Amino acid sequence: MMTTASVVTWHTPSEELAGILHLLESEPIAKIWVIDNGCEERIAGICTGFDKAVYIPCPGNPGYGVAHNIALKEAIASGAHYHIVLNSDISFAAGAVAQLADYMNSHADAGMVQPRLVNSTGADIHSCRLLPTPFDLIVRRFMPRQWFKKRREEYLLTHLDPGREHNIPYHQGSFMMLRLAAVKQCGVFDERFFMYPEDIDLTRRIHRCWRTMYVPQPTVVHAHRAESYKSLRMTAVHAINIIRYFNKWGWLRDPERTRFNSPLRKKLI
Repeated sequence: MMTTASVVTWHTPSEELAGILHLLESEPIAKIWVIDNGCEERIAGICTGFDKAVYIPCPGNPGYGVAHNIALKEAIASGAHYHIVLNSDISFAAGAVAQLADYMNSHADAGMVQPRLVNSTGADIHSCRLLPTPFDLIVRRFMPRQWFKKRREEYLLTHLDPGREHNIPYHQGSFMMLRLAAVKQCGVFDERFFMYPEDIDLTRRIHRCWRTMYVPQPTVVHAHRAESYKSLRMTAVHAINIIRYFNKWGWLRDPERTRFNSPLRKKLI
């Protein structure tokens, strides 16, 4: 069951890119596409040092989802069964990809799987979440942490046991293993989103027809930079794309959101 992977770069530090390519090359991965939205010779040069890496320049920085779609279409055409979408600021122990592929092999109804994601201190990132309402995102992004604490925890599903599997409708896009049969059925990333909500949109579309699973093993470290919290420009990019997301799925009325979130809310009782 062939597995491929893709990493999107935008002025990515050389050591960071070389580090993730080294980790991926040591795993049972047939090909790694590096989609460079910055079109840098430096990035192309790094890729030449790795046998499995294929460098593809992507002029004009069309966005995260557009770039990964280039690799997803190549992966489908190559006959791969699984494809990993991941950020460059990821690290994991040897055998992590094989462990996830084994899970997919033994769970034919899983269209997507995400491992446990922790930050550099080892704390859970809570990357698997409820489908958000506009209020959830306003609270999380703009209000003091002590406000609406229970609502924040519910959205981040902190009440779920992180040591057990869960079927979750929203996986963060920093590390996702996709079954390409599910992608062919449900579609690739929606290219209307430049960055941020494309992972919510893809997970919920796959969740309609497949299980989208959180699994506690392996554990993956994400050195999350949270650019939208540090840059006014990225905050604006985030806001514009979130507006596009709610324009697509509904602001106050989103029956599918209610249906997908309800089983996870019941676990609060």
